[in-house]
Amino acid sequence: MAKTYEEINEKIARGDAVVLTAEEVARMAEELSPAEIAARVDVVTTATFGAMCSSGCFINFGHPEPGLRMESITLNGVPVFGGIAAVDAYIGATEVDPNNPRYGGGHLIEALVRGETLVLEARGKGTDCYPRRYARAEINKDSVNEIIMVNPRNAYQNYPAATNSSGKTLYTYMGTLLPRFGNITYSTSGELSPLLNDPELRTIGIGTRVFLAGAQGFVSWNGTQFNTEKPANEFGLPLSNARTLMLTANLKQMDPAYLKAAYFERYGVSLFVGLGIPIPVLDEDIARRVSISNRQIETTVCDYAEKGHPGIARVTYAALRAGWVELDGRKVRTAPLSSLAKAREIAEVLKAQVRAGAFPLAAPVQPLPTHATVRGLSLAGDAS
Repeated sequence: MAKTYEEINEKIARGDAVVLTAEEVARMAEELSPAEIAARVDVVTTATFGAMCSSGCFINFGHPEPGLRMESITLNGVPVFGGIAAVDAYIGATEVDPNNPRYGGGHLIEALVRGETLVLEARGKGTDCYPRRYARAEINKDSVNEIIMVNPRNAYQNYPAATNSSGKTLYTYMGTLLPRFGNITYSTSGELSPLLNDPELRTIGIGTRVFLAGAQGFVSWNGTQFNTEKPANEFGLPLSNARTLMLTANLKQMDPAYLKAAYFERYGVSLFVGLGIPIPVLDEDIARRVSISNRQIETTVCDYAEKGHPGIARVTYAALRAGWVELDGRKVRTAPLSSLAKAREIAEVLKAQVRAGAFPLAAPVQPLPTHATVRGLSLAGDAS
């Protein structure tokens, strides 16, 4: 029998709701049918903790006196984008200090969450309404007006694993890839991954409440490069990077335990973001979806040595988690770039918040696209 959001929230308020993590439900599904799970479980918590380069924050510094129209802005030497308004800016997670490319926007965002002080330097041409041309100040999250995290592309619905067939080491956003298929890296939390537990986004859409780096945030739009046209396996799960989410939350409410800056050797700076999404078990179909196991989830192994990173194999997350897979007739080591331990921690924290009634559930105010694809960029002239 189908349940409604209201019925589930009433059970939570009474203390009667059964809330489990996606891993717990995957184990339950070894003995129970989807119908039995739908009858017994009300909410399933999902989570991931991985590098999400397409992340950043809008920040409003406040006006100095006399005023300055900030046109060139740095924080701790890292350029931030100021082409918005006089004292608004956007801190991009992957922007770097030109004099120290191992330090960038991800480090600024983590430092702000930690309550640390940053040095702001801003310049403008000077106008009649904003005559000041230069300002230097020390700021932190309590001294500025707002810091709003707005991440254009988070929570990829599966992501290809990476390997390298060439004779040289490759340094990529998928980490260091050793020559001659020396390793395989991957970056999805498997059966805990949010969009793999609701692959058609029946319960996830605009307005869905999410756990974002410790704060309660929301899905604000579909993420960039949102793609519903990727091939799927027999369980209806995409075999590579498909749907994504645009996420928003108040950075001032975030917890540094769930947000970490990172530097990938010879690639650049990124930001590890902790994300959790509760999925209400409304019916048997959703129960079947949240019952997936790592044995059922597959991804594509892509060769980063070849143009376009072609897929060369399909592997399950059970095999990836085992530490090796067979590729080209030999065993190849595997290594995760995301943290399963952190994902499990987030799923448990979220489970406790939902049980306590501190994380209200609600239907999306608008669904995300049911049909969307991704286009490449057509270049003019020789751009090699």
